[in-house]
Amino acid sequence: MQHTLAGEINQTGVGLHSGVSTQVRILPSDAGSGRYFVRVDLPDTPIIPAQVAAVNQTVLSTQLGKGEASVRTVEHLLASLATMRVDNARIEINGPEVPLLDGSAKEWASAIASVGLVSQPSGEDKVLPILEEPIWVRQDDAFVCALPSAEVRFTYGIDFDLEAIGNQWYSWSPGSERTNFAESFLTEIAPARTFGLLHQIEQLQQSGLIKGGSLDNALVCGPEGWLNPPLRFANEPVRHKILDLVGDLSLLGTFPCAHVLAYKASHNLHIQLAQRILDFRF
Repeated sequence: MQHTLAGEINQTGVGLHSGVSTQVRILPSDAGSGRYFVRVDLPDTPIIPAQVAAVNQTVLSTQLGKGEASVRTVEHLLASLATMRVDNARIEINGPEVPLLDGSAKEWASAIASVGLVSQPSGEDKVLPILEEPIWVRQDDAFVCALPSAEVRFTYGIDFDLEAIGNQWYSWSPGSERTNFAESFLTEIAPARTFGLLHQIEQLQQSGLIKGGSLDNALVCGPEGWLNPPLRFANEPVRHKILDLVGDLSLLGTFPCAHVLAYKASHNLHIQLAQRILDFRF
């Protein structure tokens, strides 16, 4: 069985990098249609599929594009749809970037849980692809890999010079049954907010990035600690990295039955791994 939304979801907010306010309307979609964006503000309302092949930029977020149309910072919304078992969804957006909301996926996931799902017979059994050999992607000391496993699991490690963050590791498994994804994601991963480093903010803004970032939608850390505590988890930064990883790998359509392990990775490395997984013969 596949699933789509039982109703529609509406959210409005500012994009992290563009600073532009956009409205998102998520609608039910037919079985087999997948998750896809529709730029309703552009001529001919172009459709952008939420697939690995559509990724065209990975600088501090993941951007999808088709032709001249694109949509940026899709990872939090897509992570919510995938883990909350929404296989098919039409995501209408009237601007270039998905709203950051409070910096986490909590509002997206809560809205999906509130609306509920509808089962859709797909004509074929949906089985998680099983990984049989390790797949690695590495850049300097950063890496991400997918390892054969009896269950779906995501493990992440980060390491920052700032004492308030330091070295953090977190491992999250929603369980071997896919029905466990939603509840586990809502409580363990979705509330984790994006974070930034105080000494990098000015340079990023001068580069045309994080125009919509603020202390209301991102945690900011400096030499003296967090500028806007309290944290929702003691290890909120590394949990947010798992959120990003899950969102990027959702572009595969279905998570493989594998243990995905990442260290100091990036959206670029996440997407490289997703492409390698697609190329792998299950």
